[in-house]
Amino acid sequence: MTHEIKITTTQQSRLSQVDFDNIPFGRVFSDHMFVADYKDGQWTQPRIEPFAPFTIHPAMMSLHYGQSIFEGMKASKNSDGQAFLFRPAMHARRLNNSARRLCMPEFPEVLFVEALHQLVDLDRDWIPTNEGSALYLRPFMFATDEFIGVRPAAHYKMIIFTCPVGPYYPKPVRLWVEQQYVRAVNGGTGEAKAAGNYAGALYPAKMAQERGFDQVMWMDAHEFKYIQEVGTMNIFFVIGDTVVTPATDGSILKGITRDSILTILREKGYTVEERAITIDEVVAAYQNGQLREAFGAGTAAVVSHVEAIGYQDLVMELPPVAERQIGEMVKNEINGIRSGALPDTHGWLTPVKATEQVAN
Repeated sequence: MTHEIKITTTQQSRLSQVDFDNIPFGRVFSDHMFVADYKDGQWTQPRIEPFAPFTIHPAMMSLHYGQSIFEGMKASKNSDGQAFLFRPAMHARRLNNSARRLCMPEFPEVLFVEALHQLVDLDRDWIPTNEGSALYLRPFMFATDEFIGVRPAAHYKMIIFTCPVGPYYPKPVRLWVEQQYVRAVNGGTGEAKAAGNYAGALYPAKMAQERGFDQVMWMDAHEFKYIQEVGTMNIFFVIGDTVVTPATDGSILKGITRDSILTILREKGYTVEERAITIDEVVAAYQNGQLREAFGAGTAAVVSHVEAIGYQDLVMELPPVAERQIGEMVKNEINGIRSGALPDTHGWLTPVKATEQVAN
């Protein structure tokens, strides 16, 4: 397929209706979206059109059998008003890793990145400029066959929409170590960003909240001993002078924020270990005074500090955030790179190309 993207611009922008000083996360949507359709074995009709609902058939296969994947990423502006994408090629590769796992067609990575450029350029005025704000980008793919039968679909839709988001400042979270339900197993879909992964996590998270905790710390499915993730984020522990995070062994999502944090820590000379880590090791570190920090890592918050960890009858209260060093440092580094306040020595930022856009 060619990568020429047809653009149809909105007749009535909603930009003037947005209060950029008060943007609820995930509820305000920009003017346009990218759409492409898969049929006859290829992706067709790549286009940008006004953001709007679309009609679906009641038998659409993704509603019944779960062939649905997504990505989450951000675009931001520096002080000169230049718009940037953060590690777009890595997101393109991860989307296709998810697609392969769910027996869905891969999406051309060059077209994925080009679609991001054109969509963000068209809606660049939607990128908030307040500190900590960004334009959140949501690429997703789902099966569209109108058929009730368990098999890979023959038709799919790829969509990218965007929404401005304000600073994501959640309070430090309290985690419950889950001992009955699991998020993922080796050989399962934990390494993919499959929609069903998140649905399956809702009930255990609800029960954790009823216990007075905010989210779940997920354990392995065999022994409930090895730590995997927390909520919808990768997890880091600072034990003594060492930063430890679970290795991505096939059941853990290969987070792009995770990868960025590991790179920053190693460049700054910290001792970093990617390995299996047990809840018993965390308890022992807490009891001997060596558990200095724990934090989640993901696109939305970048870093989410852990205030306490509940495990059986023990509640491990961690040091106040003001006394911590590493989690807040890496958060400021990534946000600083995204905003242009810090130099991008890694080549993570891709300037959004200005494209000639002819309204149709």
